[in-house]
Amino acid sequence: MKKAVIALMAASALVTLAACGGSDDSGSGDPNEKVTLKFQSLAFQKTTVAATKKIVADWNAANPNIQVEYVQGSWDSVHDQLVTQFQGSTAPDVIQDESADITGFANQGYLADLSQYLSQETKDAVPQGVWDTVSGNGKVFAAPTLLQSYVVFGNTALLKQAGIATTGDSLSWDDLQANAKKLTAGGKYGLGWGLKSPTATVLNLGMNFDGAFFEGTGRDAKAKIGDAELEVPKRIHAMAYDDKSIDPTSLTQSGSDVLPGFFGGKYAMIVGGNYAAQQIVEQAPKGFEWQVLPPLKGSSEKQAANPQTLSVPAEGKHIKQSAQFIDYFMKADNLAAVGQGDWLIPTTKAARDALEKATGGKNGWMQTLASGEELTKAPFQSVENYPKWKDQIATPALQEYLANKIDLAGLGKKLNDGWGQVNS
Repeated sequence: MKKAVIALMAASALVTLAACGGSDDSGSGDPNEKVTLKFQSLAFQKTTVAATKKIVADWNAANPNIQVEYVQGSWDSVHDQLVTQFQGSTAPDVIQDESADITGFANQGYLADLSQYLSQETKDAVPQGVWDTVSGNGKVFAAPTLLQSYVVFGNTALLKQAGIATTGDSLSWDDLQANAKKLTAGGKYGLGWGLKSPTATVLNLGMNFDGAFFEGTGRDAKAKIGDAELEVPKRIHAMAYDDKSIDPTSLTQSGSDVLPGFFGGKYAMIVGGNYAAQQIVEQAPKGFEWQVLPPLKGSSEKQAANPQTLSVPAEGKHIKQSAQFIDYFMKADNLAAVGQGDWLIPTTKAARDALEKATGGKNGWMQTLASGEELTKAPFQSVENYPKWKDQIATPALQEYLANKIDLAGLGKKLNDGWGQVNS
């Protein structure tokens, strides 16, 4: 997952935080012990990096005995890097990742149970449905920080010219398809959709139609590929090759690659993670008017809650202090700051309220925050070998289907049979 300033809450408030339990090897000994924690951040947008570094700086100023060292990581390599780090006992003290990726690490015992260390304030601030994405067997393996949803961005001028309504509580998939067709003319397409890496998009939006993709948990999970799971790729394929309202070339591009076409009027709409709004703000030509359309809806508006996470290695020497820093990171104004920088949805209501107040709901923030209302845990988040299936099976199979090289039945067979290959 790719993810991104508001005045931060006083760092001194953290000094009063207390964690329950612990032992000497978790760093809960002498309170005057001076320690340095390595925090591997995956922030990549300038605004988010700045917000994250400010959180670290404010913490360090208020906590001379617990200093945090900012270490830059990358979403592109974090999984393989963590595999190496865990095996070599060199993982950083505070790890940023996402819930779908940490399931396997948690099941293998690499992540500390934070349930006895995180403050009650933090526990109460996040909805139980979101905690479920980072919990198992009565243990909490991470703190969930920011959420992503998939939204439709529209060129305001082109939508107005076509007389397309952009208000309402939701946007049905049928209306999306009809609007894309209406906006396709003169060599221009109603929709551009960067689906070079399609799996996360398809599985997240598949929940609009109750698509599960898996039954069960861990290594015992079984693939579940039926009509509901194939509905989203089927609709995208139909728009590209039947309606011809999606530029098929865009399906081979990244989300960033389609932005120039959006800015230039080649695409009236694009679909992408809500974090793309930050790129639009930074890169759009002067005078370009854009908006976020209401949340997509099939039988529901549900999407997968796959939050960014902060974890601590089970072998960490300073688990208590690491959890204290995570508590601080979870403060409303801090989450609002990184959420605004990354254009992502904070997991706590207090942080969302702070973010809405800071932005006034403008530039699509009202719709973006609304798109997070029905985010919930998805079955794939409890599947240990999901990352392997995603990379080795689902992504190439979906790429073939979206390139019109295999049919829908062939896609379903590859997704189903491929699970047996990677989970044997």
